[in-house]
Amino acid sequence: MIPWKLIDTAPVPGGQADLRLMQRGSEYSIMLGQNELMNSRLSGSEEALATQTCARISAVKRPHLLIGGLGMGFTLRAALAAVGPEATIVVAELMPSIVRWAQGPLAHIFGTSLTDRRVDIRETDVGDMIRSHRSNFDAIILDVDNGPEGLTRDGNSALYSLQGLNLAYTALRPAGVLAVWSSGPNPDFKRRLAKSRFAVEELRVRARGSRGARHIIWLAQRD
Repeated sequence: MIPWKLIDTAPVPGGQADLRLMQRGSEYSIMLGQNELMNSRLSGSEEALATQTCARISAVKRPHLLIGGLGMGFTLRAALAAVGPEATIVVAELMPSIVRWAQGPLAHIFGTSLTDRRVDIRETDVGDMIRSHRSNFDAIILDVDNGPEGLTRDGNSALYSLQGLNLAYTALRPAGVLAVWSSGPNPDFKRRLAKSRFAVEELRVRARGSRGARHIIWLAQRD
């Protein structure tokens, strides 16, 4: 078996461990400690996160989307394929190293998505973007942790609190969608969503086509 090799590391602001970019042959992985955050061979649920969200705002002629977390670009690429030429997609990525990896060793995975005229990459906290906007986005897509808790950094936990959900509600336009990805079920978060003003769907999707682990996507639509 081909061994994994370390390509680069990056400190997480406010986090307890560094991110590690690993490579094994043509396969890439981004790790946080012993947790794999993403893998270049497992993109199905991230793509579904974008396509399912975009399907629910398909009537909007000029949709404005906010994606939290650049990752390996699977969510961004799927969103670009699902929206029209007048869409705007803002990607909030806190870590400059992630953007640098996207432009360097992972560039073949991202293709032309980073230079698409519809895309605006901002090196900032997605929470700050949500707090500073009101009725601005048709969709907010959160894929910054392995689920609705601050795994990558403690500060992310606020995104999934009741206050964080209320802020996301305020940042969305009428009928806008908050979408959250998770590696598995989270009953506490599901209960918080139920207490919010959103109409909520919970989807289970495969990590890789018809195979692989089942991941969770919550789609919360503003009234």
